[in-house]
Amino acid sequence: MDQAAVLRAYDGQLRRSVAPPTPGWVVEMLDDPAPMLRITAPPGSQWGDGVVWSDLDETTADAAIASAVEHFRGLGREFEWKHHGYDLPTDLPERLRAAGFQPEDEETLVAGEVAEVRERLASTPAPEGITVRRLREDPDGRVADWAMVDAVHSAVWDEDSSGLVREVSAEHAADPKAMSVWVAEAADGTLVCAAWVRFHEGTDFASLWGGSTLEQWRGRGIYKALVARRADEAAERGARYLQVDASDESRPILERLGMQRLTSTTPFMWRP
Repeated sequence: MDQAAVLRAYDGQLRRSVAPPTPGWVVEMLDDPAPMLRITAPPGSQWGDGVVWSDLDETTADAAIASAVEHFRGLGREFEWKHHGYDLPTDLPERLRAAGFQPEDEETLVAGEVAEVRERLASTPAPEGITVRRLREDPDGRVADWAMVDAVHSAVWDEDSSGLVREVSAEHAADPKAMSVWVAEAADGTLVCAAWVRFHEGTDFASLWGGSTLEQWRGRGIYKALVARRADEAAERGARYLQVDASDESRPILERLGMQRLTSTTPFMWRP
């Protein structure tokens, strides 16, 4: 895989071309004071506001940062500036800190060819005692599944994940063809892991999200099983690459499956 070419494709196809996940979201490619892609979530949302791409230099960076802060301060909302390791100027992280942003944990942007990931997963045994299935389609089952997804994420991250789960479930309901949700279920009906895949129409990519596993169920191949199901679906949908913002826990697993590091990503958070 040509990593530089894939990174260019990712930057052009995904970072600069974000589709509104549900009605009410505003996605704006701004030119003044500098090129940047700004996303504003609907009123009442607790997740999603931010700047996801920018094209800055030493003369425009501070004005662009100030413009983003002014916009979201006027709404009284926190937002994320998603920094990638190749973003310019090179001192952009220091400029963000100086403007009051706080960096969160760094992640690694990895990508791999769907065909290679599937090939490496072909001989992987299914995790014993686990059923990997889609989100249930009947209304009551779907509500119950989302409640369990919320419980899993809240337990893994030790925080209230209801806002994130509410936004993701609304996105899935708005366009089920653009996102598939998979869960891992133990024999007693307990959900132990949940993950989703977004399909980006008109691009070479499918992106993988979620995958947080309850601590007592880790080390059994559950995360890989969910990657396998989503990779199979990506192949069916014609995607060439899988892309993940990988944590330190998932990155080694994904690299063993043939995915390669493209750059780092760091969320910088500004809060009123």
